[in-house]
Amino acid sequence: MKIIKSSTPKADGFYMPAEFSRHYGCVMIFPERADSWQYGAVKAREAFCSVASTIAKSERLIMLASFEQYENARRMLPDNIKVVEMSSDDAWARDVSPEFVIDGKGGMRGVNWKFNAWGGLHDGLYFPWDKDDKIACKVCDLLDCDVYDFRDFVLEGGSITCDGEGTVITTEACLLSRGRNPGLTRQEIEQRLCEGLGAKKVIWLPGGILGDETNEHVDNICVFAGSTRVLLSWCEDESNPQHEMCRRCLEVLESSTDALGRKIEVVKLAMPKPVYMTEYELAGLDYFDGEPTRSADEPLSASYVNLYIANGAVVMPAFGGENEEYDRKAKETVKQVFKDREVIQIYARDILIGGGNIHCITHQIPEFTRKD
Repeated sequence: MKIIKSSTPKADGFYMPAEFSRHYGCVMIFPERADSWQYGAVKAREAFCSVASTIAKSERLIMLASFEQYENARRMLPDNIKVVEMSSDDAWARDVSPEFVIDGKGGMRGVNWKFNAWGGLHDGLYFPWDKDDKIACKVCDLLDCDVYDFRDFVLEGGSITCDGEGTVITTEACLLSRGRNPGLTRQEIEQRLCEGLGAKKVIWLPGGILGDETNEHVDNICVFAGSTRVLLSWCEDESNPQHEMCRRCLEVLESSTDALGRKIEVVKLAMPKPVYMTEYELAGLDYFDGEPTRSADEPLSASYVNLYIANGAVVMPAFGGENEEYDRKAKETVKQVFKDREVIQIYARDILIGGGNIHCITHQIPEFTRKD
């Protein structure tokens, strides 16, 4: 593996493909952090394994696990899933994995951004984060692909969605936050994104799901579901402040064109009713730095847009309980968009409790030609 410091993906003709394009496989991380995952992460591991097993039916799945959890991961996962020992600070593969770029000729390289736990010492969610910050380079080593050194720029995979044709969508609330790249202007951040992703245009949504502790990642509010089509989380309750945010995002998307000058089709995906943690669930979480990491008074960032587009399926969350009817309607909407894939819902409350969902715990590896 070569670390590339003297060039960029855009300069070398590499670009980030869309998530709905063909995959080589997927990376996940086995959960264990006690202040993220309740009661020893038992329920979280079951949910992670359900997601992994479903994805592995149509593409390779690599599960990263710590030394302490390697045997548990190997025991709980089917034989067709590769388990690799690798240390981490938590289990958010979307945000700590490399972003992969391709050249359209079978070549693939990684991009190693800086990870600072969603805000560093300003408003980050944990410290230290040094193990997570090393994962991108380690995964590139594992896949034997060269990697671009972008460690002077803070970025997480959940903060961007791309169409594979030069367009990137992100949120102002996240990428312009003080804990990311405060020394850069909006224009400089946009330029860095385009250089690192081989993109030509950035569309800025004002925000995402209100209260999302990642400073409102785009993967909870919007995702490319086709070359000119996006799924947009939609709050139907006009008395909820989230409705206004969704409306503002809709206005931006409907008034924008992509990098090729095409209009963007927006498919509204109705959000579930607010989901709150129970006192029992809260009691199962360790404190971090003397403080609880969750509250029963604030809704979790529940969103159906936070899904994974596998080669043969779309794996999306279900929340159950009073959201069963919302779950069913969301699945029907996604089925109309992804007619070439099976839509599979997985009960995801035990993932949501950790602070994210199915998209957050997965990261696709685009199809490429292995050197060996």
